Amino acid sequence: MTRLAAVVFDVDGTLVDSERDGHRVAFNTAFAEAGLPDHWDVTTYGGLLPIAGGARRLASWFESTGRTPVEARRLAERLHARKTEIMRDLIADGRVQARPGVHRLLDELDAASIPVHVATTGTRAWVEPLLERVFGPRFQTVVTGTEVPELKPSPEVYLEVLRRTGCPADRTVAVEDSANGVRAAVAAGLRCVAAYNPYTRDDDLSGAALVTGGLDDPALVAWFRRHN
Repeated sequence: MTRLAAVVFDVDGTLVDSERDGHRVAFNTAFAEAGLPDHWDVTTYGGLLPIAGGARRLASWFESTGRTPVEARRLAERLHARKTEIMRDLIADGRVQARPGVHRLLDELDAASIPVHVATTGTRAWVEPLLERVFGPRFQTVVTGTEVPELKPSPEVYLEVLRRTGCPADRTVAVEDSANGVRAAVAAGLRCVAAYNPYTRDDDLSGAALVTGGLDDPALVAWFRRHN
């Protein structure tokens, strides 16, 4: 690969530590407010993460715990709306922070005049305030699950970023943390760098050009410096 044309970041678990103490907390608060007995501990929530999208995750859970498909879908839609409101509150309170090394990597890409974008399955209602609070106006293009309903591992969100930016796929790199994300990026024709987290350390990330334990990993830092 010659010099990078752009870098496209996933959000959950990649740019920010948002799953265990962000989304999971918001889901459990929504359960409690609705008077439901459901509760996701750290391990249970980790097992649900391969199901892309919060509403789909809820519907799958509700069906697995005895609700009918129709009841599960309706309950999931209602709970997910409230969960999103709670997540926005957690973000406003500073409960969701950048992963170590993210700001330094973004600074280096900015210094090299390499555009950075976002491709996420998260909804814009919470993604936008999160990016603004934690990173400011860093990202040129942000595409979310609100605009692209085909969630990862579908490549559609990455293809939409490419369509909007005109970036050549063979010179654009995705940064992901999970198997679904890596599959989506590779299917869109992008090279992918994976920085797993405690939830995704056992995912199949073999499609990535580089697999590391974080965005502060020296191997990842060196990889980007070689391609600036």
